[in-house]
Amino acid sequence: MESHDRISQYIIAVASGKGGVGKSTVAVNLAVTLAQAGAAVGLLDADVHGPNIPRMMGLEGQPQPGPDGTMLPLTNHGVRVMSVGFLALGNKAVIWRGPLIGKLLKQFLTQVVWGDLDYLIVDLPPGTGDAQLTLCQSVPLTGGLIVSTPQDVALEDALRGMEMFHKMQVPILGLVENMSYFLCPHCDERTDIFAHGGAQQMAEAQQVPFLGALPLDPRIRQGGDGGVPIVIAAPDSLYATIFRDMAAQLITKIQLDATAQATHALVIDQR
Repeated sequence: MESHDRISQYIIAVASGKGGVGKSTVAVNLAVTLAQAGAAVGLLDADVHGPNIPRMMGLEGQPQPGPDGTMLPLTNHGVRVMSVGFLALGNKAVIWRGPLIGKLLKQFLTQVVWGDLDYLIVDLPPGTGDAQLTLCQSVPLTGGLIVSTPQDVALEDALRGMEMFHKMQVPILGLVENMSYFLCPHCDERTDIFAHGGAQQMAEAQQVPFLGALPLDPRIRQGGDGGVPIVIAAPDSLYATIFRDMAAQLITKIQLDATAQATHALVIDQR
């Protein structure tokens, strides 16, 4: 582990084994939900090749320079945000090899003036590559949050993501099943488009917390495209309610883990 200054009291990595499962949507709405609860929250977009966080957070422009060569994060919806999307403007592709990706993430972790954060949410790219390894080796992660859809191909990749965290000795804070079902807005009929319950079954099998099942909702897409996350656009919706419950479970899990670690350390000191 490299030496570093404390960036945030808690650092949560949001990961998935494959793309297209709604990982960024979960990261954005979780960050905003925590900010709505009064926490100081940062959101780091570590998906270098597909930086969608600026659009989803309704942000554009470039970071302003801070003191001593640092950068100031952009802010919206009460969340401080940094992304390569602020640096590579327009539709330009970021075609970088692993070492450059690692260097950029380290800069975002150490050269951005995040301020005093309670939570730093890191939106990781899909897979188990350079960005994930750089993050795990550069900062003390509080834990990883795995996002998957219910179908088997997504769950297989989610399991690989969990194994990566296990190998890096990063606790799993929970598993989220996104696109769990579709509830017709006209007749309230429920349709399990991608099957249902697979993520909960995996969580039980792996003995990690299952944080909730998020339905498909057109307003989620609209909020992401328009830069207004659904927990703001529709605060009374089922989706927003689930996110508030998810954030409460995460906070409880983090605090219990911190208490257990402190107790364990005290017992060792007293031996």
